[in-house]
Amino acid sequence: MSFFTDVIQRDPRAASTTAIRDLDLLEPVTRAAVLGIVADAAVMNITLLVTETYRSKERQAYLFSTHATQLRDVGVHYYGLAADFCKIVEGKASWDGDWKFLGDLAKKHGLVWGGDWGAPDKPHTFCDMDHVQRCTVAQQPELFAGAWYPADSV
Repeated sequence: MSFFTDVIQRDPRAASTTAIRDLDLLEPVTRAAVLGIVADAAVMNITLLVTETYRSKERQAYLFSTHATQLRDVGVHYYGLAADFCKIVEGKASWDGDWKFLGDLAKKHGLVWGGDWGAPDKPHTFCDMDHVQRCTVAQQPELFAGAWYPADSV
């Protein structure tokens, strides 16, 4: 039993091809961390909007087929353990500029930032600057195999 099996897999949107921004489809510890990041960014005068939480396999296939992503298979979003953001600048969504602040806030709230995947001293061929997740890269194979899911406490 886990948030994934008890909530996500039972949700009627589990096969949706549209972007889902519903924070209720984030595992509770992940949700609290994402809300903390949004609040802390606001204190820094940065307005963040969550653009995607849960992502189905069907949506990932669609995004890949339209060249909107380089990743063929859905990752941590599928398990309710990841979120993407945009900044609101002059009333409009923006992904421009420096996102290092998100890395600092992700670390503060116990999440991994897609800008360095939790290894800031290592070079990365793929960076996802607006992404955070509650799963290290090393834990991903076990998560994807169904052998591990994080506890519902920190």
